[in-house]
Amino acid sequence: MNTLLVAMLLSLPVSPAAPPQIAAVHEKAVQKPVQRGRWYMADTGHAVYCVGPVVTVPDHDGSLVHVATFCQGPDPVVALHD
Repeated sequence: MNTLLVAMLLSLPVSPAAPPQIAAVHEKAVQKPVQRGRWYMADTGHAVYCVGPVVTVPDHDGSLVHVATFCQGPDPVVALHD
């Protein structure tokens, strides 16, 4: 009886193992690197996220202005609130 049961189980069709999903592995490899930035208060009163250094540049009237560089949004350089 046991041999008949084992013979019936071995005769059942078995689906092949699914291959590993290559798309999921590829998506992880394509992700953008993490950029470490910082939030600053812009001179306009808005918060901006910038990844570059803060530098001092001369203004059009000769005074010095602190600006954050490589900022997200429409302006890559933003004057900071002191």
